Amino acid sequence: MSDIKKNDVVTIDVTAVSNLGYGVGRTEDGKVVFTHGAVSGERAEVKIIKITKGYLVGRLMKVVTPSPLRETCDRCTAPASCGGCAYRFIKYSHELELKRQNVRSELDKAGLSHVEVLETAHTGEIWGYRNKAQYRFAAYEGGIRAGFYASGTHRVTGDESCPLQPEIFGKIAKFVCDFAYKKGISVYDEESGRGLLRHLYLRTGAGEDGEILVCIVIAGKSLPHADELAEALMRTFSRIVGVVLNVNTKNSNVILGNEYITVAGKASIRDVFCGVELDVAPAAFYQVNHDAAELLCRTAADMAELQGDEHLLDLYCGIGSVGLSMAGRVGRLTGVEIVPEAVECAVANAARAGIENARFLCADSALGASELLGVAGELPDVVVLDPPRKGCAAELLDTLHSAGVGKIVYISCNPATLARDLAHLHQLGWSIGSVLPVDLFPRTGHVESVVSLTRGFDVDMRR
Repeated sequence: MSDIKKNDVVTIDVTAVSNLGYGVGRTEDGKVVFTHGAVSGERAEVKIIKITKGYLVGRLMKVVTPSPLRETCDRCTAPASCGGCAYRFIKYSHELELKRQNVRSELDKAGLSHVEVLETAHTGEIWGYRNKAQYRFAAYEGGIRAGFYASGTHRVTGDESCPLQPEIFGKIAKFVCDFAYKKGISVYDEESGRGLLRHLYLRTGAGEDGEILVCIVIAGKSLPHADELAEALMRTFSRIVGVVLNVNTKNSNVILGNEYITVAGKASIRDVFCGVELDVAPAAFYQVNHDAAELLCRTAADMAELQGDEHLLDLYCGIGSVGLSMAGRVGRLTGVEIVPEAVECAVANAARAGIENARFLCADSALGASELLGVAGELPDVVVLDPPRKGCAAELLDTLHSAGVGKIVYISCNPATLARDLAHLHQLGWSIGSVLPVDLFPRTGHVESVVSLTRGFDVDMRR
């Protein structure tokens, strides 16, 4: 047993960094220590702040020997407790390798060590890439601010500025906070359930002149001075095309409620993705990194090896961005999405672009067997899967296999569930191509991946 006690200061050699931004090292007696902000290859003094049976958690006190992998130019002003930029302390080149290693590790654990993992693809842009922000309002003595939850808590930390988001987002957030404070509008308190302002939700189209939608989440049916605020916002920020209220009166962790009230302008933004003009509503899923998402989508289309006459089934299709970008390369496109507002956007997007070979259905992509393929209407030649973090249900994968689908292109935001689902398909006899990690979320621990699968045993499976 280790005799290390809480608040002791120990010296460790850091050998790895987790996807949560914790440097991993060991004490002299072999106890594992996780320390946020410590970087691989450096020696550091850490204060022990938590002791468990299997590991210790330390707070970085001093870097004794800096690592050559440590980032020397940190643009973020938020405290380390924010936790959003897990990799803010390491150089970007190393971040890309860590993300590749993360995918590699999950595949290995799933028994897929033979599957190739390529170097992480990226656009090279690591700042200001987010086209969506979800701020939490917080009241303090003398004002209101909008920030983000500290990692693992419901305590608001930081302020309106975040280098991962466009600078204009911070300006809009501060404007709303100042207006609300001057008008005496209350901030929602999670413990008491009282107050009105909950979250500020911003979306923008690509480019310096991209449209911006302001969505204010309230714990009530109306917002005092809403018309005045909307008029002031749209006068001050010319890119704002609409101001919307979202009603969320439930005492829960869910940010958005189901009711929207348009105060001024329109209730969506328009953006162009892979050459297709899209309408994006507040509730609709849309990748937060426009340029990297285009890179991901173009890669998925290349992996699909479309010949021009296929029936493409796009599951978890959102507003149709992925499927519509491939519509010109297939005979027929069917998109399936469970969110009604997203389906409405997808239908409108296809009509606006003059795409006549696409249809979109409101249904659960996780449905099993004959139900899903019955909704699609005919056997698809190629299926694009882009599920949420929980991945695909085994029943869905079994359905696609038993129906005789020939090719699957899987887009994943979670290496662990990707590896699980690939292993399931591999056991059914599917051949797995090279996995390409794509960095849609620079400075964070998240990584997307895309891979194609074809029916039939691969060489390793036949051995």
